[in-house]
Amino acid sequence: VKLYRISPNGSAAVVAVFTKGASFGEAIALQGGAYPVAAEAVTEATLIRIDAETFRNTVKQSPEAALSMLSATYLHLHSLVAQVEELKARTGAQRVASFLLELAPCREGACEVTLPYDKALIAGRLGLQPESLSRAFAKLKNHGVTIKVNQASIEDVAALRLLADEDRAASWVKD
Repeated sequence: VKLYRISPNGSAAVVAVFTKGASFGEAIALQGGAYPVAAEAVTEATLIRIDAETFRNTVKQSPEAALSMLSATYLHLHSLVAQVEELKARTGAQRVASFLLELAPCREGACEVTLPYDKALIAGRLGLQPESLSRAFAKLKNHGVTIKVNQASIEDVAALRLLADEDRAASWVKD
């Protein structure tokens, strides 16, 4: 499920993408009011909608439910803070490298990754325009990553991690 917001110029900004087992909207259910973003299922999905009043009553009656909701809200906040950091401190290629590493089933050596959704949605999730995503994929070729349709081949996961974690400011610091 893609959460997005339409900007005044009409373009969609992807705020988050949730997959199986994830929840969203807990905090707004406690406050009341309108959810600040729109949601769209981008793959086949089964959604469960819990009425806000029912949710509030459950939280009031069950400390476990309240703690679970607070934990989910914390995870969402943590994710948003990480997104802001990524957008401000990392290049497009680094963001794509991190995304691929999150999906990689192996920790070292060569690895195959299946892209979970289409490239336009990946671009939006990473704060990139589709053409910038294509440029980032092209830059990653120099780092042993090849993309074919919805498959990414990584020659060396550790080398890609070095790129993803590289501090751009380090080149400005003189010994």
